[in-house]
Amino acid sequence: MKLQFLFFFVFSSICFSGFSQNKIDLKAKFDIENKSIIIVQSITYHNTTEDTLKTIYLNDWSNSYSTKKTPLAIRIADEYKNDFHLAKNEDRGYSVVTSIKQNDAVLNFSRVKNQMDILEVKLVKALEPHTAYTIDLEYRVQVPNSKFTSYGITDFGDFNLRYWYITPAVYDGKWQYYSNKDLDDLYIPKADVTLEIEYPESYTITSELDVLETAQQNDIKTIKLGGEDRINTKLFLTKQSTFKSIKSDDFSLISNIKDDDLEIIDKILITEKVSDFLLKTFGAYPHERLLITEIDYAKDPVYGLNFLPNFIKPYPDNFQYELKLLKLILHNYLENTLLLNPRKEQWLIDGIQTYYTINYVDEYYPNMKFLGSLSDFWAIRPFHAADMKFNDKYTLAYMLMARTNRDQPLTMAKDSLLKFNKNIANKYKAGIGLKYLDEFVNGDVVENSIKSFLKTNKLKPTNTKAFEALLKSNTDKDIDWFFSEYISTRKKIDFKIKKVTKTEDSITLTIKNKRNNSMPVSLYALNNDSIISKTWLENISGIKTITLPRNGANKLALNYENSIPENNLRDNWKSLKGFFFNNKPLQFRLFQDIEDPHYNQVFFMPVVEFNNIYDGLTLGIRAYNKTVLRKLFNYSIEPQYAIKSKTFTGGASAYKTHYFENRNLYAINYGISGSYKSYAEDLFVSKIQPSISLSFREHSDLRSNKRGSLNLRYLDINRDQDLNNILTNSEPNYSVFNARYTKSNNNLIKYSSWYSDFQVAKNFSKLAFNYEYRRLFENNRQLNIRFFTGAFIENNIPTNTNYFSFALDRPSDYLFDYSYLGRSEASGIFSQQYIEAEGGFKSKLDTPFANQWISTINTSTTLWNYVLLYGDIGLVKNKHRDAHFVYDSGVRINLVTDYFEIYLPLYSNLGWEIGQPHYDQKIRFKFTLDPQALLGLFRRRWF
Repeated sequence: MKLQFLFFFVFSSICFSGFSQNKIDLKAKFDIENKSIIIVQSITYHNTTEDTLKTIYLNDWSNSYSTKKTPLAIRIADEYKNDFHLAKNEDRGYSVVTSIKQNDAVLNFSRVKNQMDILEVKLVKALEPHTAYTIDLEYRVQVPNSKFTSYGITDFGDFNLRYWYITPAVYDGKWQYYSNKDLDDLYIPKADVTLEIEYPESYTITSELDVLETAQQNDIKTIKLGGEDRINTKLFLTKQSTFKSIKSDDFSLISNIKDDDLEIIDKILITEKVSDFLLKTFGAYPHERLLITEIDYAKDPVYGLNFLPNFIKPYPDNFQYELKLLKLILHNYLENTLLLNPRKEQWLIDGIQTYYTINYVDEYYPNMKFLGSLSDFWAIRPFHAADMKFNDKYTLAYMLMARTNRDQPLTMAKDSLLKFNKNIANKYKAGIGLKYLDEFVNGDVVENSIKSFLKTNKLKPTNTKAFEALLKSNTDKDIDWFFSEYISTRKKIDFKIKKVTKTEDSITLTIKNKRNNSMPVSLYALNNDSIISKTWLENISGIKTITLPRNGANKLALNYENSIPENNLRDNWKSLKGFFFNNKPLQFRLFQDIEDPHYNQVFFMPVVEFNNIYDGLTLGIRAYNKTVLRKLFNYSIEPQYAIKSKTFTGGASAYKTHYFENRNLYAINYGISGSYKSYAEDLFVSKIQPSISLSFREHSDLRSNKRGSLNLRYLDINRDQDLNNILTNSEPNYSVFNARYTKSNNNLIKYSSWYSDFQVAKNFSKLAFNYEYRRLFENNRQLNIRFFTGAFIENNIPTNTNYFSFALDRPSDYLFDYSYLGRSEASGIFSQQYIEAEGGFKSKLDTPFANQWISTINTSTTLWNYVLLYGDIGLVKNKHRDAHFVYDSGVRINLVTDYFEIYLPLYSNLGWEIGQPHYDQKIRFKFTLDPQALLGLFRRRWF
């Protein structure tokens, strides 16, 4: 193993020894009024490989903003942010390269197909191995608005710049270039950088580079900045600088992060404390200045602290500032000195950052709680969350994804990760993984290896294979599992104590590995809460039986100190007391809590809802077992009292989920639910629904929004008879079997979805098909098309009722799926609620139902901003009548798509509706108060 490490070290030294000679010399003139930069630049790049290069590649990330079809634009739209797509042309940036020369010879260049921010340059003379090229460039950069990625020109005229000038791409036997996707992960070789910048005297420049010269002529300043072995391209040109410098013994910290109004002496002491920790851990910083910014923190905050309102401060001010400072300093130190490919190997930087953040809190704040001072509040003190340490949040956040089958391998490219994984879960999994490995190997091997790796490879191109080789050379234990399974796969960790037999002197137990992996687990023998022994068990394939000396133990536990990110801790222990080994006590809690694996928990939640106008406000209590981390089996019992109907209502459900990894069929969910509520004034309905659903996605691309589902259910409906309404009274009780397959691809720019639906009941069977398409064009015009068609296969329902018929504008909802506020209303505001289903019309026409078949097309397109023009056409066919052609049109005010919309009818079969009496009663609205539906606005950006 030591020979393997030596090979990597020597290989790296040979291949990259010439990188220090790379040079970038640049003259930039800032044109503030036109928001542009005129640049004259030279690049010297050394070919350290044995290959001859005829073509070279350059990173021109300033041009990533140039169109709405660049990888950056697509990435922004993928996360449901429309500010770039809707922006004015002058707010989007670009670059114009006027010439590229080599020894005064003009070079041919072009932009790589589908990568407008990468330049392909043909050299006049091929670049031989271990030689260098020098090229001269002239170009103009139009600076984008900072609202897209935080970098660019602000509304106050300040320039926050990163990746603003052209840089060489790395060639290490293969060209390592990729497009900007707002991931702050440009991979460039280190270089000696010199910048000469002209700018107005009213501005101030901040950079990590050293100031070499300054000059001023009239109202124009010229500054010369320089530095050796640099990859940082950040530059801030501001009218009123918020940056402050705090000098420690080894480097100056340049920062504009918010300090919570700490005294300057406190900030100095905290900076020295964090700097000392950094230098003790990593060694000296190779540059004189380290720059950290509020933009850095906004992009990578201390999650948990950033979600709380400013007036809630559960942590001491110095702790919040200290942790912000620590995280940013660690990140920038590692980013500027550990030269690996951040798009492909980011997990190592994230892992080291998280690992030392955990160590720092353990060392200086060992008693800091997850909820801070809130843990001592009388109403929160009983919760298990109040017992959690601050560092427990890392496993918790990772488990949020692992428990829902949305985790991704740490080795997956950064641009393929879900936002939650990129920002949180994968960073935390990497950090706690290194802690897990540290616990297993023991003897400070992991920490010493990290320190050695960072010091040996400081400012030298490296990779994660070299780190793996170093770790393996420093231990005799088998740690292949860490790199081949924990890092490279989605395999979960889940063990169980299956069987225990005991004597006075020994304990024999069987441990089951519920997952197909070779990861180790720790076994503890305990006497109450005192640890008697700790044993690491390796290579458990299926089950393993071992015998231990008892030594007074009265309890056995796997992963007792929770140092392993295990998927399920609830079956990790056995009591040796009494006859029943696993007698977990029942625990009742008011409000949802973090899972406590030592109890069978039941939670109670007060419920205040407004579901419909007939029940009015409903008050109740929900008893359930769902914790913050999702369980595979969930139940809920929710009795309520409706104030208006003066009746007990509510519902209950029980569901079981099975997840499948690395398959397009990723989940099966089955169970039963029931409910009882009002459906009209003094009339109630009960609904019992057993169901099973199969969920599909692209397992190879979790960022894809392509989803599929097959839902099978049986609905048993029992309604009170409505003696005053003969149209809905013919069959108050009925049962329906329903099968629906849905396929969707929900994106900001292009949205498409379709389903086919089959229903069969005693007196009818019917088939329906629905297709929706939504497109946001480059001119910001939106087009929406929906097509629905449905037909009865069999219909033996009396013709005097349309309760089970297809509806043109307002479905009767006999399956009780829709969130109608007043489903039985024939007039008034609640009868105007619009739910896009079946016919999808907005006007109430003379033929509102079809008991044979129906086909409709609903369209809308943008008039101005959020105001759209809609139009619907269709055919309605009833028994013993000819098909009837229907149409309507009007204005749609799209405040929040699918959640809050208003429809104003204009012209239809009824004529000009806008001029007819009681027009206010023709207006329709779409509105939802469902918290789960509203949470969808958040989920779609992160998951």
